[in-house]
Amino acid sequence: MAIPVMKPLLGEEEAQAVAEAVRSGWVAQGPRVAAFEEAFAARVGAAHGVAVSNCTTALHLCLHLLGIGPGDEVVVPSLSFIATANSVRHCGGTPVFAEVDPLTGNLTAESVAAALTPATKAVMVVHQGGVPADVAAIRAVAGAVPVVEDAACAAGSTLDGAPVGSGALLAAWSFHPRKLLTTGEGGMVTTDDAEWAARLRRLREHGMNVSAADRHAAGGAVIESYVETAFNYRMTDIQAAMGLVQLRRLDGMVAQRRELAARYHELLAPAGLRAVTDPAHGTTNYQSFWVALPEGAPAQADVLAALAADGVSARRGIMAAHLEPAYAGHPHPPLPVTEELATRSLILPLHHELTEADQRTVVDSLVRALELVSP
Repeated sequence: MAIPVMKPLLGEEEAQAVAEAVRSGWVAQGPRVAAFEEAFAARVGAAHGVAVSNCTTALHLCLHLLGIGPGDEVVVPSLSFIATANSVRHCGGTPVFAEVDPLTGNLTAESVAAALTPATKAVMVVHQGGVPADVAAIRAVAGAVPVVEDAACAAGSTLDGAPVGSGALLAAWSFHPRKLLTTGEGGMVTTDDAEWAARLRRLREHGMNVSAADRHAAGGAVIESYVETAFNYRMTDIQAAMGLVQLRRLDGMVAQRRELAARYHELLAPAGLRAVTDPAHGTTNYQSFWVALPEGAPAQADVLAALAADGVSARRGIMAAHLEPAYAGHPHPPLPVTEELATRSLILPLHHELTEADQRTVVDSLVRALELVSP
């Protein structure tokens, strides 16, 4: 495609950092992972960071830590990448789908309250596409039920004047190339609880009471023990080396994406197309820039095909898990807003190489597609 939907911001600094990690001989989880954990946690306002292999394993560890198991319900949005709901199933629990707000695509206090039952053991709030959810309001209705934040897309977003992740009980992050900050693959759990962080570090490394890095640093014979059945969810020092460079770029990336998003809003306004924007309680990093198709517009697939014919790569709106075959027959309440956003919205190109001319091409192509394909 002439205009890709996304492109990670990677340069010579990342290449050099990765090469240095390789030359060091320490390529598995080690000192660079520890440095990345500390730096990332500080950036999002958390006391502790625990790096893992990806955000799906981060979500799984959060729920495992909370003891989610068979018979337990976890309130989640269906409007999210399927890993959100899958992480509940990985623990043997039952995802309970709740409705989202049409403007933000996020769970609301009202929709969470309607989904709570005596079997609810956790609520998983997604900051969808980088748009911060109103976590304070959701915590208020959840009461004693723990709230986990799926912050996969939200590095650099703010909530109530602080970084998303600040004050979170548990937050899970993604460093996939579709995200602003990437390590190729990779994830993180952040928390303010020191005991939880220590257990998370054991859980990601087979339940060992002493990590491989700590055994090496001890300089003598250390015999580890395995204190519980756990997992292999480690990040490598190669990935962390890239992450440390990417973290230094984060503020600049967010600023640029917000400038590009502001231009999209200006270009889309004359066409009367509604697009994602900041909620009242925070700011988005615009990890994704989605636009809602107007009433009477052609099908999502037809518009995507018309854009592709013009060399513009776009994507369908954020998926709805309950519409996928993996969740066929899974009970859920009516989810009209979720289904509307999933089937009647598009994600437009947004990345660091996008020019003003590119954005005009995208918008012109979109408007033309709506006119040409319309009956």
